[in-house]
Amino acid sequence: MGGTLVLVRHGQSDWNLKNLFTGWENPGLTDKGVEEAHTAGRNLKAEGLKFDLAFTSDLSRAQKTLDIILEELGQTGLPITRDQALNERDYGDLTGLNKDDARAKWGEEQVHVWRRSYDIAPPGGESLRDTLARSLPYYMKAIQPHVLDGKTVIVAAHGNSLRSLVMALEGLSPEEILKREISTGVPIVYKLNPNSTVASVKVLEH
Repeated sequence: MGGTLVLVRHGQSDWNLKNLFTGWENPGLTDKGVEEAHTAGRNLKAEGLKFDLAFTSDLSRAQKTLDIILEELGQTGLPITRDQALNERDYGDLTGLNKDDARAKWGEEQVHVWRRSYDIAPPGGESLRDTLARSLPYYMKAIQPHVLDGKTVIVAAHGNSLRSLVMALEGLSPEEILKREISTGVPIVYKLNPNSTVASVKVLEH
């Protein structure tokens, strides 16, 4: 049968705006982030999408984004599952630091390695591979079966937890996924075949 899977990164957060490593912290959305979420909801509505289920992380910026999207769709009563398996990558000792301050402390090259390598984690934190090791099994067990059952499912999460899912869905290499930017508040709509391969993908730009 196959169904529809929508992935959306939360709208711009206060710490995105300030160029801080956020990880598992809980800053709120900026005014721009709130508007991005409203726009995402309107764009999904324009596509004629209605959701059967919603999933989000344990972090408030993703939950708030999802709430706004569902409000725009008139689906505020939709069942929502929240799980920290979908949380952003944990940046460990970098959390809360301005990216420029981190470069001053550890050096540009080291910070670049932590941010843009697949399997090297910052002190006390997670690599992208670590993030994938929790988010992908959760997707396979808790989310994908609903999509393959013909349902329409939305996942509101974070840049790196969504990168993990995009990597698996699109069959990307570690090098390819590191180059993939996932914009705040922009839904990615996947139609899946019954065998879990991607039939089509559409990015709903602002």
